[in-house]
Amino acid sequence: MAPRPRAATVQATGRHRSGHGPPPFRPRAAGRPAVDSTPSWGEHTFVIVCVLIPRLSLATAVGDRAELLALPVALAPEPGAPQRVGEVSPAAEAFGIHPGMRLGEALARCPRLGLVPPDPAGVADRWERLLVRLESIGAAVEPERPGLACFDASGLERLHGGLEGVLDAARRALRTPARFGAAPSRFAAVAAATKARVRRPEIVGRGGLRRGAAPGRDGRALARDYLAALPVALLRARPELAELPQTLERLGITTLGELAALPPAALADRFGRLGLIAHELARGGDTRLAPRPASERLHESLELPESMSGVQLERALGLVIDRLLARRERRGRTLRAVVVSAALVEGGGTWRRRVVFREALCDAARMRLALAHSLTQLPAPAERLALEVVRFGPPASAQLALLEDPAAARIARLRQAIEQARIAAGPEAAMRVLEVDPGSRIPERRAVLTPFEGPAGPVP
Repeated sequence: MAPRPRAATVQATGRHRSGHGPPPFRPRAAGRPAVDSTPSWGEHTFVIVCVLIPRLSLATAVGDRAELLALPVALAPEPGAPQRVGEVSPAAEAFGIHPGMRLGEALARCPRLGLVPPDPAGVADRWERLLVRLESIGAAVEPERPGLACFDASGLERLHGGLEGVLDAARRALRTPARFGAAPSRFAAVAAATKARVRRPEIVGRGGLRRGAAPGRDGRALARDYLAALPVALLRARPELAELPQTLERLGITTLGELAALPPAALADRFGRLGLIAHELARGGDTRLAPRPASERLHESLELPESMSGVQLERALGLVIDRLLARRERRGRTLRAVVVSAALVEGGGTWRRRVVFREALCDAARMRLALAHSLTQLPAPAERLALEVVRFGPPASAQLALLEDPAAARIARLRQAIEQARIAAGPEAAMRVLEVDPGSRIPERRAVLTPFEGPAGPVP
């Protein structure tokens, strides 16, 4: 009888059960999602790491005037934006001022509150460099806002030698003081990062996040127990829930545990969809991570000899567009979305706008026509103009047909409009109403929202 292969003998001895060898490879079942919305602590452990750099926007706007951070200061509202303050200093927090508060209320609480002009272009440039450093360790990062990002560390533990190795690698890559929090869900990780220190990360269920998790304790229960004693003010980390904590506190609900104990029907009746989202977060649940796709950065700027506005600034914009299209990194590709920014004169900060073209362009004249309207929103003359590519389009070698079907042309325009809306507002900007149970008494069961697909196939 021929001897059995060595690999089969090793598997039959049960070495992977005793912990002295690697477990056998088990392929993922077909149709099973790669990431679940509720973390699983059985076959696979999902560890969400949150990286928090406090007051990144305020520190960037202050610049070398670091002594201002010891005074009650806050970021002033951007021109044309709602009159709400941005990030605030610790001295301003002592007066009860928080980001997103109305400007009039903030000044009423602290009459000597100083307002710092925002620097959105500088913040975006600095945050992009930090994200690239974080991605250099192999992390698929989802940026929440400047200074706050999350990634799944479960696939990096073997690469860096455990969760502590992942946190150390991220700290070395950033090369800037940051707070780290690890938890089974994204919201719990953000809450843990707010309690962490620069050299002491906060890990939810420090024993349960390892391979030896206690039986019967899933990640959702660990996250819920951790969040129970924390204040509802943490819900302000989600922009859509920024106004909800103040209302909850007036109703006597001060902790997330009290919020989780309420029936979902009562929250839905009082707050609608936002109440259900807050209840799900308080119970330890959250949506799955959506890491940003890999992209190539293409940036071009022009220092203006003197402050410009009007027609002179439009001519400078045309020069920047020509220099951007002439870059060899573009390699004949079209541009779908760009960011135009400017540095304002006399310390007025910076100005930044994101523009999504109706269709992918590579024609300088059409790009200048589409971007010239944005320059009319400048609050002051500019001394530097910059243009950055956010998203590329298909190659520019597409050739139009000689005879085009009107129905096909209409479908193509519809697909381009949907793509423009999704690039500007996210993948859920275009949805289809699908009837499920039209005769149901419950309105929510009659129809559901599904991703829109055109008649000629899925819309990209």
